[in-house]
Amino acid sequence: MRHRVHGRRLSRDSSHRKALRRNMISDLICHEQILTTRAKARMLRPAAEKVITIAKRGLAAGVDNPAAEVHARRHAATRVARFKTIEDEDGDLYDIDVVQKLFSDIAPRYTDRPGGYTRLVKTGKRPGDNAEMAVLMLVEDE
Repeated sequence: MRHRVHGRRLSRDSSHRKALRRNMISDLICHEQILTTRAKARMLRPAAEKVITIAKRGLAAGVDNPAAEVHARRHAATRVARFKTIEDEDGDLYDIDVVQKLFSDIAPRYTDRPGGYTRLVKTGKRPGDNAEMAVLMLVEDE
C-alpha cells in the first residue's frame, strides 16, 4: 500500500528521477515551455513552481538583506542544473546560466502573482508508443 507516499516513481531509480527533474526544470526555465509526457509534466509542475517561489521570495527578501538573496540563489541552484547549452537558429551553441535567468527574468515577472506560474496543456497521444503528451509552459503576465 502506498499510503502517504509522496511523488511519482516514473519507472526510474531515485538518482535518475532527481537528474530528470533537475534537467527538466532547467529546460522549462530556459525555453519557458517544454513538450513531454503527461506523467513527467505532472511530476515536474509542483517542483518547478517551488523553484520559482524560492526565487521570488529571495528577491523580495534581498531588498532588505542581500544575504537572503544569496541564500535563495544557492538554494535554487541545488534544484536546477546550473548551465544549459542551447543551440540557436544558426546552429551556434551558447551557455545559459539558469539561476541567473530565473532570478533576473522569471521571478520578477511573478512578483504580484500568488502562485500558479505554470500551465499544463494536453496535446494528444504520441504516435510511436501512444503515450499521452502535454505542454508545460510558464504563464504570461495578465
